[in-house]
Amino acid sequence: MYRGNMIGYCTNVHAGADLEQTWNNLRRFAPAVKKLVSPNSFMGVGLWLSARTARQLRESRQKLEFAGWLRGQGFIPYTMNGFPYGDFHQQVVKHRVYEPTWMDASRLNYTRDLIAILDLYLLPGIGATISTLPVAWGEPELTPSQWEAAAANLRQCAMELHELLEDAGRPMSLCLEPEPGCVLDHGQDVVDFFENYLLRDGDEDVIRRHIQVCHDVCHAAVMFESQREVLQTYYDAGIGVGKMQISSAVALDAEGLSAEQYSEAMTQLWSFAEDRYLHQTSLRRSPQSPPELYCDLPSALVAASRDEVAQQQWRVHFHVPIYLEEFGGLRTTQAEIGECLEVQRELFPWAQLEVETYAWNVLPEDLRIENLSQGIARELNWLKGKLG
Repeated sequence: MYRGNMIGYCTNVHAGADLEQTWNNLRRFAPAVKKLVSPNSFMGVGLWLSARTARQLRESRQKLEFAGWLRGQGFIPYTMNGFPYGDFHQQVVKHRVYEPTWMDASRLNYTRDLIAILDLYLLPGIGATISTLPVAWGEPELTPSQWEAAAANLRQCAMELHELLEDAGRPMSLCLEPEPGCVLDHGQDVVDFFENYLLRDGDEDVIRRHIQVCHDVCHAAVMFESQREVLQTYYDAGIGVGKMQISSAVALDAEGLSAEQYSEAMTQLWSFAEDRYLHQTSLRRSPQSPPELYCDLPSALVAASRDEVAQQQWRVHFHVPIYLEEFGGLRTTQAEIGECLEVQRELFPWAQLEVETYAWNVLPEDLRIENLSQGIARELNWLKGKLG
């Protein structure tokens, strides 16, 4: 039985408002990626299907045709990204990506569609993961009844996944993906949610088996969480990490910079302030001080320009190519990928790994590349090199 460690890339980098657009973009880009990464064997793809696309697939005859195309091309959809529900490439996404929440039955039904599609597309006995919204955005604060409603929907999903395991032998887990600014944005938030809500009812073994964590390296880096410490937090609490998204954030460590260098770095940071996605930004006055989180990069930059913060360290939620270590006056959090992989081998060796750099199309002009497939392939080959 497949136990993890397959790598692939998340296809949320490609627009996919409906089935036609999704399939056309996969045809356009994915085979070229495979040719550069795994020409003579199967390659993993982390499918992203919008709710509309997933329902179209599940209810149409094309689901078998699509499955046949994936297999014929040599793709294994070993994981899915069930976080973005709607059109992830519309002109403005921002906070819309956090809707619907896990209090809403439509989030559960969307996830059910993804489960059914994965079960159909994978060979018997092969395990799979689905990453998902970490309950809701952080504002307004959730009431206890809202927390319980979300937990009830997640428990229901766990029960249905367990039935799938018992009836069809399909091991599958739904993985909550902590993200800066959401109600679960630190590792301890996840532990508290499990202990205070998720495990208060139902079969604990079933819940722990089927509700796990998707650890996004970029997200933890933005929150200034040590990769080792946050993964150890999950391990000590008995919470599985079924999936890891290998990603890298924008970073600026301003200590030692001249006024001119700092000004140039600020100008470069402004080039990452684009209109489609939310780019949560953490600022820290010193390595020992707690970070201050801004919900988007422009608000952090404006605060810095007004001297409202003494900014020494910046971390920006902008997924940049993982093979980049630095560019201009800025750096990336690439080094944290190595730390994460080291701990993964020790604590969660079965975790599925997925490169998730969805922001290629909104990168500053000087970082964009003409051939997207080549860029994605370069990331995957870089990761293969890190894994040995």
